[in-house]
Amino acid sequence: MSAPILEIDIDPVWGEETDWEDLANRAAEATAQIAGELAHENLLVSLVMADDEEVHALNKQWRAKDKPTNVLSFPMLSREEVLHAARDTDAPGMLGDLILAHGVCTREAAEKGVSVEVHATHLVVHGLLHLAGYDHELGEAEAEEMENLERKALALMGIADPYAVED
Repeated sequence: MSAPILEIDIDPVWGEETDWEDLANRAAEATAQIAGELAHENLLVSLVMADDEEVHALNKQWRAKDKPTNVLSFPMLSREEVLHAARDTDAPGMLGDLILAHGVCTREAAEKGVSVEVHATHLVVHGLLHLAGYDHELGEAEAEEMENLERKALALMGIADPYAVED
């Protein structure tokens, strides 16, 4: 199965205990399996695993939100261009940029009772779907479609449903 090529830059704050590059590539492969338009090895994604300060600055500059967030997605292809690239393997393209914030990711993982690795994997899948043109902010149906794709990709990796509500 082909998947987007990830060019990965990892800030030292993420540590060396985890093979973040392997984790991100496995997330890309799983996402490509459930979102066939991403099963294209000529698509490139820049993934930056950053600190909160970098994400805060980008979020403020590009989204006018003066705080860090867990993941930022900057698509460089329209949904139509992504679908065209999926049909034409000679049509390479820069799918876009993903930036994860270490501190936010770590805090959210603790709140959810999951490991940082599990939560970061979810955020990579979530961000890749955004780059492919999925958008949970367009409405309830779109949010459910995107969440279902996330569940399926994570299940392929043996990761539990991040949206399950525990009693």
